[in-house]
Amino acid sequence: MSVFSRRLAATLEERRASGLYRERLNLASAQGARVRVAGRELLNFCSNDYLGLAAHPKVVESLRRAAAEYGVGSGASHLVCGHSAPHHALEEALADFTGRPRALLFGSGFAANTGTLAALLRAGDTVLQDRLNHASLLDGGLHSGARLRRFAHNDLDDLARKLERAPEQADGATLVVVDGVFSMDGDVAPLAELAALTRERDAWLMVDDAHGFGVLGATGAGSTEAAGLGEAEVPVLMATLGKALGTAGAFVAGSEDLVEALLQLARNYIYSTAMPPAIAAAALTALQLLREEAWRRDHLRDLVERFRRGAAQLGLPLAEVHGPIQPLHVGEPDVAMALSAALRERGALVGAIRPPTVPAGTARLRVTLSAAHSEADVDCLLDTLGACWSRHAA
Repeated sequence: MSVFSRRLAATLEERRASGLYRERLNLASAQGARVRVAGRELLNFCSNDYLGLAAHPKVVESLRRAAAEYGVGSGASHLVCGHSAPHHALEEALADFTGRPRALLFGSGFAANTGTLAALLRAGDTVLQDRLNHASLLDGGLHSGARLRRFAHNDLDDLARKLERAPEQADGATLVVVDGVFSMDGDVAPLAELAALTRERDAWLMVDDAHGFGVLGATGAGSTEAAGLGEAEVPVLMATLGKALGTAGAFVAGSEDLVEALLQLARNYIYSTAMPPAIAAAALTALQLLREEAWRRDHLRDLVERFRRGAAQLGLPLAEVHGPIQPLHVGEPDVAMALSAALRERGALVGAIRPPTVPAGTARLRVTLSAAHSEADVDCLLDTLGACWSRHAA
């Protein structure tokens, strides 16, 4: 047996023994409040389809029409011949919706984050990141050539100290990078204070709003809108299309120079086949629904508060967050897995989140709510949690 074979076998066995082994679900249905898994219909409380648009009939029909007109594949990268009319229309609509001069599409949030950081940063620069940022942001910072430093989660004082210690070089730049909404805890970054601090120190602020876009703000434009911040305060805004918009891909929005520089320099953009035009068309329709149907956000907020009231009555360990991500901390991976399995047996699909996605000792159930859920769905989840919690987590 080769060294690689032995190493892989040992790694997999270690994962199994520590309760960290991961297995994929095989869904036999569209995303929605209910999904089919292994021949059973389950209430789905682990999807990021926050507004219930992933299987919306208008979104599906847009994809069908665009596939008939433009085909399935884009055929090439955007800079060769893969950039079609739906891509361009979506970029213009996203720029308008976020109040930025331009937007640029990427195939995924991971590609958008790593590509943007690699294009913006160079040796001699400093990138300061919240300790709980998305993995793609951390990878992008590590591979950018800049000096990467992490500050304590949502800790403005720690960030200020690290900004003070950032090396002052003639051409060195400092970029502060945060999630707008943190994906595993559901809490929101103090963006107004971060923006003031970065501007005071002549740094730029980049916000990954994957989990805030479509959910937060008066129009759903995200955490920056909710904080009253525009392009001047947040020069680099990234958000994904596969969560609240229910489709796929991501975008970066900002100034004319920022977006043009990414188009020219971001290797993840230059050397990747463009997303299928039909996906862009579907995302454009989802964006239109987001703008027209504010009731989805209102309904989602009502469901979140209903869940929180019920969970408090059950004595569940709620975090002080009021968005669709509601983590229930249990500590150890085996407890999280046992709870998730018990819930699934009773008809509720809730993800168990374990290290390395979250720090050791903070394994949790990650309950996510959607506008596709009803009040009865939430009540059913609460009843099921109540039946399982005392047996497996108390």
